[in-house]
Order: sequence, then structure tokens, then C-alpha cells
Amino acid sequence: MIGLGRFGSALALELMATGTDVLGIDADEETVQSLNGRLTHVVRADSTKETTLRQLSVHQFDRAVVGIGSDLQSSILTTSLLLRFGAATVWAKATSDAHGEILKQLGTHHVVYPEHDMGRREAHLVRSDILDFIEIEDGFAMVKTRPPAHVVGRPLGTTDVRATHGITVVAVKPRTGTWGYATADTVLGSDDTIIVAGETARAEAFGRLR
Repeated sequence: MIGLGRFGSALALELMATGTDVLGIDADEETVQSLNGRLTHVVRADSTKETTLRQLSVHQFDRAVVGIGSDLQSSILTTSLLLRFGAATVWAKATSDAHGEILKQLGTHHVVYPEHDMGRREAHLVRSDILDFIEIEDGFAMVKTRPPAHVVGRPLGTTDVRATHGITVVAVKPRTGTWGYATADTVLGSDDTIIVAGETARAEAFGRLR
């Protein structure tokens, strides 16, 4: 993980929590010290220098993430070096459309726009009563919501939600229970939480029903 700002440090710590070893690299000493002991290894280094990255064996990693956002030149140079190494699948954070286009032209495998994506996600939450929203790709989403009244107390197979609303209820969590897969025999309660999947507009519309 190169660049340990808010995005980079959050990603690195989440990877650690799931059992993934993480080498963190940042140019700021204070940032490095704050993560010392929380990542597998964390070092202060200039990621735009090829010799430095090779000394840290970065060229031997199979996955690399560039989370540098405040310094466009460093982001591009670092990403270019990682791609030149050829060993790693590279993710890189973009802070603007222009930044993202440059990263794509370099051949970056995955360009992410965390601020843009979060803004879109929050917009969906703000304008409706849904509990969570994840757009898998353009035009398809998963929505966490409460079941509308007309499907409560009936087996899902009798509600025709797919034919009527163009969505599928994929999972359900009772108020005092745990998540489970929804089936045609599942009977929803008014206090249940459900996850539905479908075209973005249809999934969001269903999530607003009460």
C-alpha cells in the first residue's frame, strides 16, 4: 500500500483485519509512525524512486495499491514504476477524471475514485429511506432496506416481486436474527432487513416502497 492517507490507511488496516500481510509506504514520517505496529511492515520512503522500491522488494509483490492523492506527479510516477515491474496487479486512486484518464493510459489495471464513488452512494441514501446502496456496475445495484407492507407476511414466491418490480430479494435478516438467503418460502416480517438486487433504478425504487 503506497500512500497512507485516509484512503490508504483505511484500506491497509482493513486488509490486515482480514489476514492479509501489508507493506505500507509513505513519505511522511508522522503518518508512518502512527501505523507502526498496525501493519505487517511500514516504512518512510520516496515511492517515485525505482531503486527504493526494489530495495523494499516491491517488484516481487503480486498486488499493489497506489493511494497517493495529494501529489499528482508522485501518483503517476509511482504507478508507472509498478507497471514497469510487471509483477503486480495495480490499483490506483484517482482524484479527478483527468487523473484517472492518465492512470488508465498508463495501463493501470484498476482505477478507483473513492470520493466520487462515495458521493454517488451517499446521494442515493440521502434522497431515500434505504439503509445502504451498492452499485455493482453501471445499471445494477444491491439495496439494503425494509420490506414494503405488500410483501410482509406472505411467502416470497407468492408476491411476484421479480415480475412486478424487476428485483430479486437475495437475503433477509430478522430483527433478532442473522443474515440468511431468501427463498420462495421465506416469509418476511415488517421488522426484517432485506437485500434486493436488480437494475439500479428498480432496486432503489423498491427500497423506497413502504
